[in-house]
Amino acid sequence: MKEYALSLDRYPAYIYDLAGLESHIKSIRAALGSTELFYAAKANPDAEILRTIAPHVDGVEVSSGGELTHVRETLPRTRIAFGGPGKTTQELSLALHADRIHVESPSELTRLAAQGFANILLRANLPLSTPDAALTMSGPFGMDEDTLNECAYLLTDNPQLTLRGIHAHLASGLDAPTMLDLADQITEWALPWLKAQGVNNPELNVGGGMAVDYTSPGTRFDWHAYGAGLGLIPAKVRIEPGRAITAYHGWYVTDVLDVKTTRGETYVILRGGTHHLRTPVTKGHDQPFEALTTNGPGSPATLVGQLCTPKDVFARNVLVPPLIPGDVIAFTMAGAYAWNISHHDFLMHPKPAFHYIR
Repeated sequence: MKEYALSLDRYPAYIYDLAGLESHIKSIRAALGSTELFYAAKANPDAEILRTIAPHVDGVEVSSGGELTHVRETLPRTRIAFGGPGKTTQELSLALHADRIHVESPSELTRLAAQGFANILLRANLPLSTPDAALTMSGPFGMDEDTLNECAYLLTDNPQLTLRGIHAHLASGLDAPTMLDLADQITEWALPWLKAQGVNNPELNVGGGMAVDYTSPGTRFDWHAYGAGLGLIPAKVRIEPGRAITAYHGWYVTDVLDVKTTRGETYVILRGGTHHLRTPVTKGHDQPFEALTTNGPGSPATLVGQLCTPKDVFARNVLVPPLIPGDVIAFTMAGAYAWNISHHDFLMHPKPAFHYIR
């Protein structure tokens, strides 16, 4: 990766390591056993990433009509699960031929019923504790028990909709033991409820949210333990990871424009900015990085971009080697929720180039 990054004719640039990604997804697939694996396209919908992952997953999860159309065009034969709150009637119509539609409310269920035949999961918002979660998917996501019962009643008058199971993605940023405990609690509630609705061969989608530690790039989620635990659940289980699949296989590479000290603090100003790599601002962390053209004793500095906002920060008060204009920095772990969630057109700077290592 380093040699490739230094050979580029312009910065900033994204580099995706497709060979590394394929090796990673193969190992995840092998660890999961009978658990179904759908990739959450929201993490990174880049077409080359989708094509690399496709042979090793059971399908792709999308959360908008735009994602659905993009995935169908890129992977015409892949299975699709369509989720997310606030689906429009047009999106529900597009999703009719999806493998599964995750229904978020009685209103959505009613509008879907008017469209035609569909296989559905009802999304549950269960009162389960997730104290160590980086993100809790509560509020507008899914339904409480009373609302789920309302949906069950509505389904009795709409045989064109087939209830297949429950979707319950409740939190993100959890390790394997915590996620297994959560899956067991979901199972304990969901299977009796589904049995009461007459659902045979019940399905449980426990979502994604596998922990990705940006402070320790070498630390990985324990897929083997997770797969072994999920294999004990007496139902068809599906998961929808995104970040934990692609984060490790992208670099955002750029060069130093200026270095200056203001009121005792040193700032390294880089070409580009968080309008290209939104991850550190979104998660409130220091993005891991490597200096590719220099080394030496580190001293504290803050790495920033070109934007006219003090929020344009990649990493704050971190140790960096001596840097001068022209030096090259590679931000690692930039393969998920990076370019695709960034505000690309702010200040109308040039877009980054994209490169793929196969």
